[in-house]
Amino acid sequence: MPDEQSSNTPERQQDTGYDSSEDWTAKWSNVFRLATGRMTDEGSLQWKKDRDDRNEEADCAKCEKNRDYLLQYSPIVRFMREKINKLGGDLHSENIHCRRCDLPQSGGFEKDYGILLCANHLRNQGHTEDTMAHEMIHAYDHLRFQVQWEDNLRHAACAEIRASTLSGECRWTREFWTKNQWKFTQQLQECVRRRATLSVAGRPYCKDDVQAAKVVNEVWESCFPDTRPFDEVYR
Repeated sequence: MPDEQSSNTPERQQDTGYDSSEDWTAKWSNVFRLATGRMTDEGSLQWKKDRDDRNEEADCAKCEKNRDYLLQYSPIVRFMREKINKLGGDLHSENIHCRRCDLPQSGGFEKDYGILLCANHLRNQGHTEDTMAHEMIHAYDHLRFQVQWEDNLRHAACAEIRASTLSGECRWTREFWTKNQWKFTQQLQECVRRRATLSVAGRPYCKDDVQAAKVVNEVWESCFPDTRPFDEVYR
C-alpha cells in the first residue's frame, strides 16, 4: 500500500531538488531552490523545460509582437533590412521565425530558412533587437561575402566577430547588467572574442574550444575592424 500511495503523489525529485507538482507552493519552492543552489544541473534543466512547455504559446506571441515592432521602428533592424534588400535578399515576418529552442541560444541564421528567434530565451524587446541585428548581419555577410558556413571555420569566425561587434550585444551597458562585467578598457574586444569563440566551438566541424579560440585569433585583425555596412560600430 505505501508503494501505491507514493506513486500517485506528485513527484518531488529529492536527488535533483526539482518538484514537478503544479501547485503554487511547489513553483515558488523550485525558484527558491534554484536561486540558493539547492537544485542540481539536472533539476535546473527539467525546471526550465517544464517552464518552457507551459509558456511556449505566450513566449512565441510576445516574440512575434516584438519582431513586428522592430521591423517597423528599430533603426538598426530597418537599416540592415535595407542593406540586405540591396543585395537581393528580403527579410520579413514570414522568414523571421519565433520558435521555442531547446539549445541555449537566442537565435540563428540559415541561408535557406531565414532567421530563428528563440522565443523562450529572449528576455525583452532589447534582447530581441540585439538578436535580430546579429542574425541580420549574418544574412548580409552571406549575401555580400558568400560565407561558407558548413565547412570553413575561418569564415564562421569572421562572421561571428562581425555580428557580435556590430549588433550591439557587446555594448558596455548590456555586459554590465547581464554579465556583471565591470571593465571599462577592452570590454568590447573581450566580449566579442568570448562570444565568437563560443559560437565557433559549437559548430560540428570544430574539434574543441582551443581550436575555436585559435581560429578567432587568426582572423581577428582583419575582421574586428570591418564595420561594413556601417561606417563605424553603431551601438
